Order: sequence, then C-alpha cells, then structure tokens
Amino acid sequence: MDLTPNAAPVRRRRRGRTVVLSTVVVAVLGVVVVRGLGDATLYFHNVDEAVARRDALSDDRFRLQGSVVDGTVDRVGETTTFEVTYNGVQATVRHRGEIPKMFAPGIPVVLEGRWSDDGFRSDRMLVKHSEVYVAENPERTTGYGETTPTS
Repeated sequence: MDLTPNAAPVRRRRRGRTVVLSTVVVAVLGVVVVRGLGDATLYFHNVDEAVARRDALSDDRFRLQGSVVDGTVDRVGETTTFEVTYNGVQATVRHRGEIPKMFAPGIPVVLEGRWSDDGFRSDRMLVKHSEVYVAENPERTTGYGETTPTS
C-alpha cells in the first residue's frame, strides 16, 4: 500500500483558480475600458446639423452645441427649458439636472442627450467660456508683483 501524497489534484485546482481569476480580471478591465470610452464615442453636432439629421439620429445619444437664446430660459423644479441656436437654426432643450454657474442667455453650451417628441432631452450640460479674463475687481490686483525702489 502506497501512502505518498498525490500532488496532481492540487496543481489542477490551482490552475483552475488562476484561470478563473484571470478571466475575472480581464472582464473587469474590459468593462472599465468600454465605460471610459463611452464619452469619447458620443458624436458632436451643432444645432443646425442635429436638426437636419433628426430622423437619422432618432434616439441615439449625442452632444448638441449651440448658444442659449435670450428670453427663452424657464426653470421649473429640476427641469430647465430653453432654446439653443446655431447658424440661424433653433431647437428646444429640456435639461434635467445641474446647471453650471456660468449658464446664461447668449452663452455657448454643449449638451448631452437625445431627441424626444418635444425637443432635445439633456442630462449633462457644459458651458463654454472665452479665453478672455476680465477681473470683477481690477483694483485688487493693481500693484501686485510690483516692487517699490528703496533708496
């Protein structure tokens, strides 16, 4: 009668665990990559292009760019309704969610969402701003960095 331990079943179990663990890690990495690239795959359309391609876009999610039309902003609860325009074409937007502090009529915005029966439904808004900085209180920065000669 041979009483030496058989090492083969232990190796098979370890190999099986390694394969399962590797598969789980690869699957998790795949999900992270797909979700991370999700925003990068959203198409970007100006209002005039999106309105012209409304039927083709159907219920696809995309980014809509235009300027907020003055006098059209209406906030009720968490929903803000307004018009955006680009190249003389307007579209109604119903945005649900947070509004950036710089949001105002005449400001260019980028909205993420999709077309619906009553216009463009948005759930994410980015406000574009110019690269020109104008200080609200210019007197606060007068003399900053200047040195006075001492004699």
